[in-house]
Amino acid sequence: MKLPFEIDLNGKVAVVTGAGGVLCSDFAKVMAKCGAKVALLDINLDAAEGYAKEIRDAGGVAIAVKANCLEKASLEEARETVNRELGTCDILINGAGGNNPRATTDNEYFDPTTIGNPDVKDFFDLTPEGFKFVLDLNVTAAFLTTQVFALDMAKSGKGGNIINISSMNAFRPLTKIPAYSAAKSGVSNLTQWLAVHFANAGIRVNAIAPGFFVTNQNRALLFREDGTPTPRTDKILNGTPMRRFGESEELIGGLLFFLDDKSSGFITGVVLPIDGGFSAYSGV
Repeated sequence: MKLPFEIDLNGKVAVVTGAGGVLCSDFAKVMAKCGAKVALLDINLDAAEGYAKEIRDAGGVAIAVKANCLEKASLEEARETVNRELGTCDILINGAGGNNPRATTDNEYFDPTTIGNPDVKDFFDLTPEGFKFVLDLNVTAAFLTTQVFALDMAKSGKGGNIINISSMNAFRPLTKIPAYSAAKSGVSNLTQWLAVHFANAGIRVNAIAPGFFVTNQNRALLFREDGTPTPRTDKILNGTPMRRFGESEELIGGLLFFLDDKSSGFITGVVLPIDGGFSAYSGV
C-alpha cells in the first residue's frame, strides 16, 4: 500500500483491535510502514496472525494477540503480552465493533401488517439481548480497551494517541440498524469525553467516521452473489455526492494526520468524516 505521506513512528508501539478485519489490518500495515511496532488484536487469532505475518514479511515488526474486547481480563492478558514482546502502548486504535442480525430489522419503515408475522422481523421483534450486544460490541469494547491500554500511557507521563472508529451512523442513523446507529453515536460522544478527561495527561483522543466502504462484514448486504448491486447499494450511492464507495486507502491520510503530533498536536476530541460527502448531503 502506497502512503499518501509518511510520518515517523519509530520507537512507538501501536495496538489495533479488530485487526483481523479489512480496514483495521490496513491501519496496522500503515503504522508498521512508518516504523511502529504493531500488535494486532482480534478474537479471531488466525485472521490477525495472517496480517501480522504480512507485516513481518515486509520487514516490519508485528505480533498477533487473541483478545476479547468485551472481557477486561482478556484485554489485560493481551496487554501483558504486548508489554512483554513490544513494550508499552503509545498508540491505540479502537477498531473492534460491528453490527449483528439480532439487532437488525427487515423493514425500513413501520408496517402495521407485519406485527406478529413470524416471517418478518420488525422493531417489536428485536430482543434486549441483541440490542445490548451491539451496544457492547462498539461502546463497551472501546471503553474497556481504552481503560486497559491507556493506563500505561497515563502512568508514563509521555502522553499517547487514541483513535476510535465511529461511523456515518453517528451523524445520520441508517434504517434497519437502530442499535448500531445508537452505538456509533455513543463512540463519537465517548471520544469527546475521553479527549477532555485525558487532555491534561497529554493523551489525544480523536475518531475517524468512515462513510461506506465494502468490507467482509457488509459485502453480502451491498452486492448479490452475481456481483450486481443491491437496492441498498443504490440508495447509499444516491446519497453519496461522489457516487462511489470509498477505498480503504482513502482512510489512511486521516489516520496519519491524527497520528502525527507535528500536524495535529493541538487537535483532540474531533470526529473526522471520510465519506464522499454523505454527511453533507441533504438529498436535494
